[in-house]
Amino acid sequence: MVENSEILYARETALDIAEFRRVLVESGLGETRPIDDTARLQAMLSGANLVLTARLDVEGKPLVGVVRAVTDFSWVCYISELAVSRSAQGLGIGKGLLNEARRQLGPSVAISLISLPDAVGFYERIGMKRMPDAFWSSRKR
Repeated sequence: MVENSEILYARETALDIAEFRRVLVESGLGETRPIDDTARLQAMLSGANLVLTARLDVEGKPLVGVVRAVTDFSWVCYISELAVSRSAQGLGIGKGLLNEARRQLGPSVAISLISLPDAVGFYERIGMKRMPDAFWSSRKR
């Protein structure tokens, strides 16, 4: 069904938590995100000032991908999640979401993210530059 459907990319200001959670789980990011903490998922969405979605252009417009980011819309955009449902991976949706981010941000805004090890190859394939200097201070929970 996914491969025969058009993908609609859009900015959303009120993404449903259940949809967000489902795509995190279906993408594999559910293993690294607080998917059983609804209040925290809501805070994650509420704190993002750029949420982009990829939906199938079929009845119900099911969500198959999401980008959650924080940006000043002037200098840099930090992408916190790029999640695509496994059933839709390999169809260009992740790249499409990043292209939509680029379109919405404009050419003067840099895009930054920290990749999970399994996704590094994807970012390299789509032409993102790997940076050697990144720093991380772990959360307590």
